[in-house]
Amino acid sequence: MAGKTFLEDSLQDYLLSVSLREPEILKSLRQETATHSMSQMQIAPEQGQLMRLLVQLMGAKKALEVGVFTGYSSLCVAIALPPDGKLIACDVSEEYTAIAQRYWQQAGVADKIDLRIAPALETLDQLLAAGEAGTFDFAFIDADKSSYDGYYERSLQLVRPGGLIAIDNVLWSGRVADSQTQDSRTKTIRAFNQKLHQDERITLSLLAIADGLTLALKR
Repeated sequence: MAGKTFLEDSLQDYLLSVSLREPEILKSLRQETATHSMSQMQIAPEQGQLMRLLVQLMGAKKALEVGVFTGYSSLCVAIALPPDGKLIACDVSEEYTAIAQRYWQQAGVADKIDLRIAPALETLDQLLAAGEAGTFDFAFIDADKSSYDGYYERSLQLVRPGGLIAIDNVLWSGRVADSQTQDSRTKTIRAFNQKLHQDERITLSLLAIADGLTLALKR
């Protein structure tokens, strides 16, 4: 989810003007998704660019995504993966991911992406049962917030030591810092952020990019 930016509009515009290098295929997907009734679920382009950089920097070959929507983040990761790279992408919506698959095909990366239409916890458990623990380089979590802890714990098992987990929406449009906001999703994200702050299994950084992005490096 793109969420709110924590910069003033003029500074955000400047940042994008001197930083964003968005391939046309990503721009087209982002523009199409902007007309979707659930467009707020799409990540921001500068966040996608950061993820592409991280995947390249790590030399990642095997990646995992929890929450596909229309496929912008999947496409970012797949573009950054080498020709023999693989992304396992988890989602429950055939409708939303049909848009994603169209753009994956146009970008020539569909063969890198293994889309699993099923509850993500089931897919992650199947991967663990198949002996794939410790084999992934990178994971991105951007799905239902009530299951964030479950996605994180399973992803932590699936990534290798030195592997990276990126988690979206951890600043929740600033509501995590508003003591007057006590709805269940906000409280879940607060508790999740506190847990990771204390988690000695990872090296941690929370970035104020888009709606907040946590980077958790498995030790």
